[in-house]
Amino acid sequence: MFKNKTLLITGGTGSFGNAVLTRFIDTDIHEIRVFSRDEKKQDDMRHQLQNPKVKYYIGDVRDKRSIDNAMRGVDYVFHAAALKQVPSCEFFPIEAVKTNVLGTQNVLDSADEHGVQKVIVLSTDKAAYPINAMGISKAMMEKVAIAKARSLGDNATTTICCTRYGNVMASRGSVIPLWIDQMRANKDITITDSNMTRYMMTLEDAVDLVLYAFENGNSGDLFVQKAPAATLEVLANALRELYKTDTSIKVIGTRHGEKLYETLVTREEMFRSEDMGNYFRIPADARDLNYDKYFSKGQEDISKVEDYHSHNTHRLNLEEMKELLLKLEMIRKDLDRD
Repeated sequence: MFKNKTLLITGGTGSFGNAVLTRFIDTDIHEIRVFSRDEKKQDDMRHQLQNPKVKYYIGDVRDKRSIDNAMRGVDYVFHAAALKQVPSCEFFPIEAVKTNVLGTQNVLDSADEHGVQKVIVLSTDKAAYPINAMGISKAMMEKVAIAKARSLGDNATTTICCTRYGNVMASRGSVIPLWIDQMRANKDITITDSNMTRYMMTLEDAVDLVLYAFENGNSGDLFVQKAPAATLEVLANALRELYKTDTSIKVIGTRHGEKLYETLVTREEMFRSEDMGNYFRIPADARDLNYDKYFSKGQEDISKVEDYHSHNTHRLNLEEMKELLLKLEMIRKDLDRD
């Protein structure tokens, strides 16, 4: 489906964008456009790849004119640009709104205006039952995408789908690189809560989810990949054993806006979800503003459904966690050097 097509990746210099480039660079895709505001990362990527298929666009999703410039002639869009750090969004919530909510609206409007065939919007588990500014802005991003899909209708040129995934292991700003740095510096591994659970997904899993949504999605669909989880204590101990260190673990307490566990699918979404094996498909709510007819009779069965979260999914033990960590290239390179 990507043969001779042009793909635009917003936030393309991030972890996800790099993983997509790795997956597509040697295929028969015509062109990959990397759109981001980080000229240093674009320059690094340009020198590393040296590939004529990859084109670079400096811009910001907050500025629709810069998106329009990159959107001309594009067939598909992977929208990954976002503010993702929980603490920074907590202290500067309006910045999260500008990028994650208004920026997404800009991308979708531009895609519609330029006849893009399909847009995949990347979201996060923090958008389900959000308790922090980052999660709230991502939840609103999903609502914006689904509302845009609904307004365009079933026969629109542009199909819009969302994906929601959990913690991506070893992505920029995540705990695994931080803890490795702490171990190498002979510092304590700092854990917020030993019993805190997080989904464990690789970047390859994240790309697989987006491609699955791309191939199987109807406009307004939200896709979630089933994933295992682990406590932070198990993750830290797995790293300690792999790196053969006796570094101590120091519990420092929960940070601003952190959850004890992450929810990928809410109870309300699970009730209308479709189990597709390794994925859940959640179709858009088809109701309109004529709400009265929905209040006359409710749905009793919804109370029997449970959320899908990192406390009730498959929990990795120490050996399983080590096996999963060894799938990460950065871990394998580190251990080879040692």
